[in-house]
Amino acid sequence: MTSSVLQFQITHLIKTRLRQDIQSMHAYAIQDAAGFVKLDAMENPHRLSPQLQAELGQRLGALALNRYPDGRVDVLRKALADFAQMPDGYGLMLGNGSDELISLLAMALDVPPVQSGSVQPPVILAPEPGFVMYAMSAKFQGLQYVGVPLTANFELDEAAMLAAITLHKPALVYLAYPNNPTANLWDDASITKIIEAQGQQGGLVVMDEAYQPFAARSWIDNIRNTPEKHAHVLLMRTLSKFGLAGVRIGYMMGATALINEVDKLRPPYNISVLNCECALFALEHADVFKQQALELIDQRAIILKALRSMAGVKCWNSDANMILVRVADSQKTFDAMKARGVLVKNVSKMHPLLTHCLRLTVGTADENRLLLAALQNSL
Repeated sequence: MTSSVLQFQITHLIKTRLRQDIQSMHAYAIQDAAGFVKLDAMENPHRLSPQLQAELGQRLGALALNRYPDGRVDVLRKALADFAQMPDGYGLMLGNGSDELISLLAMALDVPPVQSGSVQPPVILAPEPGFVMYAMSAKFQGLQYVGVPLTANFELDEAAMLAAITLHKPALVYLAYPNNPTANLWDDASITKIIEAQGQQGGLVVMDEAYQPFAARSWIDNIRNTPEKHAHVLLMRTLSKFGLAGVRIGYMMGATALINEVDKLRPPYNISVLNCECALFALEHADVFKQQALELIDQRAIILKALRSMAGVKCWNSDANMILVRVADSQKTFDAMKARGVLVKNVSKMHPLLTHCLRLTVGTADENRLLLAALQNSL
């Protein structure tokens, strides 16, 4: 068989057997960071000390890798519940990162049987710009996605959100607290009204607290104080920003009955024994990671102070381990910083509100000095 015939067959299979909407999408892009100061993905820049590396290595080396994961995963669930101080009456499920949990939630939404062309799939609604996987997960499952623009200063447009809930009656609303890529915590009063409106029309709300280790507050306190107003609210977190981006552990808390239903969709053994043991080890040394978070918060303040003194740069306050800035020419500045060995994220094309914006990850003190110098010299 010639290569041209083989290519024709493959192309025919793609066009006739794979979903047309998937073919029109773009895969999630990951930048090649080899050789760069990597400040593009909101990772914790700190590694374990040599002593902790040795201890963890011994534990991982002793695992029974020939066996499927066992009840040790339940030990991790309990440890995370205790660490998060999970409210009474709540359950917790694990995901291979938050991304898997977001996909499972889209899968769980009720799709009415198609009896006529007028039947519309469920709606997932979120403020924009926001985390791209909210929209992608909806599209992957053939659901409708509705994005509601933030204000020009990246605050919630309360009136627009409430109007969209009334109009679209979404099955699920995502609220990132703080938001990615804008890094800000939205107004609690506006969030409360959105949660109430979504509950009144019978939908779910997910509070996505991926960046909670760096935030001034958590919505879990509101849940604990008024559980009767939060029966329809799920709280999602990840250990990626805690310091374990490579381990891929996400977790979601909510009313036990709700969590039990979504958990039915979770693939068996979705948390490997290696990932599970790494997470347990990290929680046993939570004080180490807490100190790293405090150091990053201090470094964030140093970066923000420097940015505010730079001509031609606008920055926004941050409650995450990233900072959003606007420059005169984002592509030119991004390319120039990259040429100087510093890799950040150009988010300018993600949404019109992000025109000429770059997202800077907070790194170590040395990395941040290189970041600021590269930015200053690239404007």
